[in-house]
Amino acid sequence: MFLGALVDAGVPPRLLEETVAALGVGARLEISQLMRSGISATKVDVHVDGEKDLPREEYPKRRQSEHSHEDAHSHSNEHQRSHEHSPGRGLKEIRQIISAAAISATAKRTAIAIFEALGAAEAKIHNTPIEGVHFHEVGAVDAMVDIVCAAAGFETLGVDEMVCSPLNVGSGTVVCAHGTFPVPAPATVELLKDAPVYSSGIQAELVTPTGAAIVKALATRFGTFPEMKIEKSGYGAGSRDFPGHPNVVRLVIGESATTALAAETALETIAVLEANLDDLNPQVFGYVMDRLLEDGALDVFGVPVQMKKNRPGTLLTILCKPEDASKLSQLIFTETTTLGVRRREEVRQTLARRWEQVHTPWGEVRIKIASMNGTVTNYAPEYEDCRRIAAEHHVPLKTVMQEAARAYLGAGGNL
Repeated sequence: MFLGALVDAGVPPRLLEETVAALGVGARLEISQLMRSGISATKVDVHVDGEKDLPREEYPKRRQSEHSHEDAHSHSNEHQRSHEHSPGRGLKEIRQIISAAAISATAKRTAIAIFEALGAAEAKIHNTPIEGVHFHEVGAVDAMVDIVCAAAGFETLGVDEMVCSPLNVGSGTVVCAHGTFPVPAPATVELLKDAPVYSSGIQAELVTPTGAAIVKALATRFGTFPEMKIEKSGYGAGSRDFPGHPNVVRLVIGESATTALAAETALETIAVLEANLDDLNPQVFGYVMDRLLEDGALDVFGVPVQMKKNRPGTLLTILCKPEDASKLSQLIFTETTTLGVRRREEVRQTLARRWEQVHTPWGEVRIKIASMNGTVTNYAPEYEDCRRIAAEHHVPLKTVMQEAARAYLGAGGNL
């Protein structure tokens, strides 16, 4: 179902087919489009040496050798006879097959990690070393195809994280290699520790051990649908069609809201300088602010504070580039009465900004425009331009600023 969702979301089928061929285990894929409770979805079936993988509920009710993978199964009496006395493939051999395949190193590492998680769950359940877990021939090939294609397809998406919703595990019973067990199967329960799960009451196994291993390895976290800008989606079909319940896995791909915001804003590290002043002539304070701005400070401001011995004072704060911090600290020591300057670095996020010029009856005025996600969020006439025009033409400053804003809006500017 996960492979079907990948293909439906845009992963090229040829990539998965080439991945299967690279494994060299005698398997091939059959990809089809069908409906599940009114939802169009992509179904991916695995054929092993001419045999098609079966839904778990159709597994032949036979007992396999001890410590075999719960998903391992035989498709015919001939297969059953050929493996009755064979321990099947162990993790060591499976690692070798995956490592030798002509696929990316990242996909190999991911696939091996998923198989090892599957093996660790089985080993714990059966109280045996992980290297003692064996996967019967057909079941091992099915699992390899599912897991390696999932790893390769997921890598192709190029996503930074995968958020998974709580998992509907189903209910009822399932026939495993060691008997009939309640849903979810023991290996599924082991793999989904710390993951949010629930049952909607459907009498079927909705999460298999292989599926649990894949989602547990690939999911960055479990949670509700994240805030995001949706780009595309895909639906992968299961084998059965439940009335009133689309038996599909949905994969939604997009850009998170925080990422979209970051793309429209700039992140930078700045230095913050602070000094407490309680015996500085107020006339000097304005002069110091001007000097700091002239020497490269990004912003300077003062906040009234109540200091020791109940003396009123001012907290002087300067924002600057880290490379200017030492120079500006020296200026503070030289021009004020403080005996110490505190320094720290912080990350500042700023909106995208640009300048436009508008024409007023008294001259040109620059407009500073800030935007986010391509939408203008703020605009303001440049103070110095408006102050200069007001002084030169003896016009009230507020009139100049209002006329500049009107000119911007009249020229097609907007919020």
